[in-house]
Amino acid sequence: MRLPTPSAQRFEKLEQLHSVHLPRHIAGPLIQVVTRLGLALLVLLTAWAIVYFDRHGYTDSVDGEIGLLDSLYYVTVSLSTTGYGDIAPVTDTARLITTFAITPLRVLFLIILVGTTLEVLTERTRDQWRLAHWRKTLRDHTVIVGFGTKGRSAAETLMRTGITQDQIVIVDPSSTVVEQANADGYAGVIGDATRSSVLLRARVDRAKQVVISTQRDDTAVLVALTVRQLSKKIRIVASVREEENVPLVKQSGADSVITSASAVGRLLGLSMVSPSSGSVMEDLIQQGTGLSLKERPVTRAESGRSPRECDDLVVAVIRGHRLLEFDHPDADHLDLTDRLVVIQRTPDAKAEKKVPGKDSADKDQRGPGSWRIPRR
Repeated sequence: MRLPTPSAQRFEKLEQLHSVHLPRHIAGPLIQVVTRLGLALLVLLTAWAIVYFDRHGYTDSVDGEIGLLDSLYYVTVSLSTTGYGDIAPVTDTARLITTFAITPLRVLFLIILVGTTLEVLTERTRDQWRLAHWRKTLRDHTVIVGFGTKGRSAAETLMRTGITQDQIVIVDPSSTVVEQANADGYAGVIGDATRSSVLLRARVDRAKQVVISTQRDDTAVLVALTVRQLSKKIRIVASVREEENVPLVKQSGADSVITSASAVGRLLGLSMVSPSSGSVMEDLIQQGTGLSLKERPVTRAESGRSPRECDDLVVAVIRGHRLLEFDHPDADHLDLTDRLVVIQRTPDAKAEKKVPGKDSADKDQRGPGSWRIPRR
């Protein structure tokens, strides 16, 4: 037998390290054993019923008659391939039943008993099919590089905005992290995201956006360079620890860069000066509760009007590649091609009870385009 060379072993290890891991549910050992025993018992009872139904077509060397226990005995020794020969089919019908019913059940019974090896082969084939189907159909998804606290929070926020879990792929060098992500329902790739081969396994070339939430800023730079090399149109959002590294990450290809340390520091300072303002900011950046920051296109009814006349509270206007503040002179009239950054209420916050006559009075007092938080 030819033993694998050290280079082949290293190659196999690298293949396992950079493989794609799709989420799946694995039953416990006790459940698997009980399931197999239940299937084996079902096969035994089925064969027993078939033999007992045609019991007159069999002969017994002891007394010549086949009863209920004799049928069970015959089925047991037949399915286990023991076959003592004391009970045998004698009619054509019984022999046909043995050929086309008992024999397949015998094979199925043996497969269940020795199903571990078959299950491994079947599982490997099923995983290969799932992986091939996943690679073929996956597109316009989101790749999250680094699934620590920042990466997990980013995934949860994306799902609150309507992105499904099967449209998120995790890339992390830790097998433990990817296994935990699989347990949570995410597809994951184990490997170094600075290598293009690893990112291609996550189909970055067909992804819509990439979130880079690595632990080190230099790693974020290399990942951004690699992603931009694979796709010129993909949107890249990166997180860095130090503010001085923001220009470097943007030069590497990132569209947006978030400084985690500075952002947390500003939020801490704001909470110290004004605790209520800190709570409002926390509410704004947390999707799905209370108030939410969203980006949306300008509607036809809003085109040509002032941002103050919109139903939502407009924070900024995006015109082409320019970000115009609310009071910018160029943002006084909205174009149909503009996009708005607005503060919206979640559906739960909007569902306030209406008092007859009060809504119209409030609307007159607020004026057109005004915006307020619902009273509680």
